[in-house]
Amino acid sequence: MNPIRRGPWVLLLLVLAGLCGAVTLPAWVTATATGPVIGTVDVRVTGAAAAPGVIGASLVLAAAAIALGLVGRIGRWVVCVVVAAAGALVVVGALGARTGAVDRAQQRAADLTGVGVLDGDVTLAPWPWAAVGLGVLVVIAAIALLRASAHWAAPSSRHERADQQPVTRRSEPPEDDERATWDALGRGDDPT
Repeated sequence: MNPIRRGPWVLLLLVLAGLCGAVTLPAWVTATATGPVIGTVDVRVTGAAAAPGVIGASLVLAAAAIALGLVGRIGRWVVCVVVAAAGALVVVGALGARTGAVDRAQQRAADLTGVGVLDGDVTLAPWPWAAVGLGVLVVIAAIALLRASAHWAAPSSRHERADQQPVTRRSEPPEDDERATWDALGRGDDPT
């Protein structure tokens, strides 16, 4: 069995981060309010205003995707925990937006009209439920990532600084052996 490499997981986390961010763009809560000067206005509360934690979680997911390509074994476990926590934050934020919809609409009405009184009922769009589904999907992805990353090789230390690792000197290759010279260059030794 050939386990999935890091690249597709990084891409999956970036896609989930983008979807979590995109789901906050439309209006989650709509209502109407009447102000003494402005008259009747439509009150629209976007997902970003109704559930700012979802935006934060999408940024955390994007950072976790980038970190996933760079970290070792323990770092991958940390990334998995962070991804699961971001998914939980999306779920909690979306459910909180549903329960606090009237308060958010009244606050937005007060910003628009100066009066925090709504004319009618508050309408909730299906976007919070889409965010809840995305949050659950992110948690499932974190669990799958934890299982898949157990089979990955450690990241290369090729680009580590020399002062972070003990330097081992190897014997000088013979001058006429080109292959040994190239091998020495690949190890970071200067064969000259």
